[in-house]
Amino acid sequence: MTSSAPDTDDDRSDRRVGRRDVTEWRSRTGQRLAERHRSLADRVGDHRALVGTLAVGVAVAAAASFGASRIYDGVTSRNGIESLDGPALALGKRLRSPALDAAAAGIARGFGPVGMPILALGGALALASRERHLTPLTLMTAAGAGSLAMTLAGKGIIHRNRPHRRDAIPPYEKSPSFPSGHTLNATTVLGTAAYLVALQQRRTGPQAATVGAAAATAVTVGLSRVLLGAHWFTDVAVGWTTGTGWLALVITSHRLYLTSQDARG
Repeated sequence: MTSSAPDTDDDRSDRRVGRRDVTEWRSRTGQRLAERHRSLADRVGDHRALVGTLAVGVAVAAAASFGASRIYDGVTSRNGIESLDGPALALGKRLRSPALDAAAAGIARGFGPVGMPILALGGALALASRERHLTPLTLMTAAGAGSLAMTLAGKGIIHRNRPHRRDAIPPYEKSPSFPSGHTLNATTVLGTAAYLVALQQRRTGPQAATVGAAAATAVTVGLSRVLLGAHWFTDVAVGWTTGTGWLALVITSHRLYLTSQDARG
């Protein structure tokens, strides 16, 4: 059985993204997962179950990042993945201009180690204040923590050198190149914020615009890293893919939380 309510129930507008009720589980695996999460929530409470699910997700994400890094390290030279990087950097250098360089540098600072936590915390507090509960703060914190764990795992394993400084423009970076932390963080944190905002929007158009804006920003952040010569393109591509995977886990955890709430209510 699934945990969905009639489409005509206006009180469930904060359970929908587009026409999809996020508490509806169509696969048997999803239904079993929802049932187990509901049992856990019955024992420890909805919010504690959410925190526990996210904690497991962080561990899974970090382990997945570790595995992906090992695979990348093993195949990058043999299968020619790095053949994408030279042409992408050369294209980025050709596209440089004072205006684009300044914009990319601003993006680097805004979504960097200082700017990104401030942005994430500010967005989380705004959403939590609007909804009058701590769930958005929990989700945004988990999204940021998970992406940081994945970034550190990848950098600690690969120790990949960044492009030569002669091919880069400020601000210069010193940490290992793989994966792009800016890209991974932007993908997960902005994706989580867009998902939470979309749930509060009643119409499909604004929801699509919100999600589209977050996706476009994450793409722009990644491409700006190549333009600056701060990362190789494959560093950015892995940031997008692993960030999207972690985002899916965060959203799934929240869907389970909402399902448990609705079953009890």
